[in-house]
Amino acid sequence: MEPLKPKIAIIGAGKVGSTFAFSLMISGLAREIVLIDKNESLAIGECMDLNHGISFVHPTKIYAGGYEGCKDADIVVITAGANQKPDQTRTDLVHKNVEIFKEIIPSITRYTTTAILLVVTNPVDILTYVTLKLSGFPSNKVIGSGTVLDTARLKYMISEYAKVDSANIHAYIIGEHGDTELPVWSNATIGGMDVEKYCSDYAQLGNVKEELKDLFVKVRNSAYEIIKLKGATNYSIALALVKITRSILRNENSILPVSTLITDYYGINDVCISIPSIVNKNGVEQYVRLDLSEEEQELFKHSANTLKKFIQSIDL
Repeated sequence: MEPLKPKIAIIGAGKVGSTFAFSLMISGLAREIVLIDKNESLAIGECMDLNHGISFVHPTKIYAGGYEGCKDADIVVITAGANQKPDQTRTDLVHKNVEIFKEIIPSITRYTTTAILLVVTNPVDILTYVTLKLSGFPSNKVIGSGTVLDTARLKYMISEYAKVDSANIHAYIIGEHGDTELPVWSNATIGGMDVEKYCSDYAQLGNVKEELKDLFVKVRNSAYEIIKLKGATNYSIALALVKITRSILRNENSILPVSTLITDYYGINDVCISIPSIVNKNGVEQYVRLDLSEEEQELFKHSANTLKKFIQSIDL
C-alpha cells in the first residue's frame, strides 16, 4: 500500500513527541504520522487520543508502529532520550543519550536512507553530530532543532519589553542550545532599526543595553525555570518543530537557526552548532555567514569549542 504524503515519523512518544504530533495534526502539514516508542502501549494510547479528534482537523492517518514506520517518511523527528531533570544541564545528558542514539539511529537507517533526520533530544547539538556520524547521511539532511526555540523566546521577551509585535523583530540566538549560547545584538533590529536605538527612541526606555543583557539571561535560563515549575518544556518546542517541518515540506527557504555541520565558520570546523540557515526540501540548503562583532566571534568560538570538547569525549 502506497504511503500517504507527506509522511512524518516521530521517534519518542513522551511529552515533546506527543505534543509535536498534536501540533502537526492541527497544522495539516502531514497526511501520515507514525509514532514510535519503546513503550508501545504509550504510543498506542497517544495515537488513540489523537485519532479521536481527527474529525475536527485535516484528514490524517495517525498510528503507532515500530522502526519500519520510518520507511518512506519524508522527515524522521527524533525526540526520544533521557529527560533533563531540574538539577541537570543539557550537557549532563550527553553519555546517556549517546548510548540511546547508538540504538535508535541504526534502527532508523535500516528502513530509510532518504528521509531528513530532525534531532530534538538534548544536548541537541552534540546528538545532531552523533546522528550525522552514525547515519552516514549527507550533512544537509541531518538537522538539529538548535536555537530556533531560544530565538523565539528572545523575540517574545523583546516584544514584551519594547511593546511591539514580535513579527517586526529580527534577532537570533546562535551557538550551543545551552549555557554557552549567545544573542547576536549586532544584527538585531526592530522595524529595520537597531534594536537598542528603537527601544531608546520609540519605546522610550532607559538603560536599554543593560536591560537587554538581563533579558537574554532570562531567555537562556527559561528552560530551567519551566522544567522546575512543570517538569518539561513541550508546547513551544512543538511549535518550533512545526515551523521547521513546514519549511522543509513546503520548500519555504526559511532562514532558521538550526543546528548544522559547519566548515570554516570563523575558523571553526567539524561541529554541529546553531547558525541561521536556509531550510527547504533539501534540509539545510546553506548556512548564512553572519557579520559578527569581535566580542560575538569570541563568544561563538567559545561555544563551539565547548561542544567540541564534549564530542571528543564520545566513543563513536
